[in-house]
Amino acid sequence: MFDFFRIDDLTINGVQGEAYRDALDLAGIGPSPLEQFAILPLIPIQIGDFFFSFTNSSLFMLLTLGLVLLLISFVTKKGGGKLVPNAWQSLVELIYDFVLNLVNEQIGGLSGNVKQKFFPCILVTFTFLLFCNLQGMIPFSFTVTSHFLITLALSFSIFIGITIVGFQRHGLHFFSFLLPAGVPLPLAPFLVLLELISYCFRALSLGIRLFANMMAGHSLVKILSGFAWTMLLMNNLIYFIGDLGLLFIVLALTGLELGVAILQAYVFTILICIYLNDAINLH
Repeated sequence: MFDFFRIDDLTINGVQGEAYRDALDLAGIGPSPLEQFAILPLIPIQIGDFFFSFTNSSLFMLLTLGLVLLLISFVTKKGGGKLVPNAWQSLVELIYDFVLNLVNEQIGGLSGNVKQKFFPCILVTFTFLLFCNLQGMIPFSFTVTSHFLITLALSFSIFIGITIVGFQRHGLHFFSFLLPAGVPLPLAPFLVLLELISYCFRALSLGIRLFANMMAGHSLVKILSGFAWTMLLMNNLIYFIGDLGLLFIVLALTGLELGVAILQAYVFTILICIYLNDAINLH
């Protein structure tokens, strides 16, 4: 949650961050669409040569966590929800039932009681990612999941946990996951190496997929929005007519990005269930 650098210390193409912005201003170039992903220190904390600053990324992660806890506490106050649910209770129940069905459908070979051990972790992961992605759609907010280190840390921590579950359930027999049955002995070393690389890259691809989709979508919306605003300020009828079409495209892309925000939380969660199923059943 605390970041180890300051944005002003970043170097872009050999030029310090502030100098780079000044150079863009002198050249008449507008701000970069990537500036929305800049990590800025809000409470600078330095210990020796390391910065443990409380940043905007940390702030929005806390806001997301607080929003989720507030929603759940509001729905479950006084010992539980209402018999006739309101909109907020329906939302919480929808998320709960959705993740529960996902766990039951994707993880096989276990009784319902054993599956419940994994359900809280998967539910928290899905809810956190969903609210982080949706929060990033609010203007002037910050998209936490657009940073590779955050998504990578989340995917690797979950991946390590899944591997530990596999070893707890199967012991050293878990290594048979790397060698399919019936493989000729001469090919075994190559297949083991390929399966090991493929298994380790699961965590990497899980983080990259989420980061790349969120960053690319937000950047595209930012670029087209800036282009539309520039055309609107030109006080020209032709540009104004063209700007209407561009604004329609921006609105359509915003709706698409909203769908991507929900879809990426779902994809991340279902892949966790699939990987957990593989570790439990050695598929």
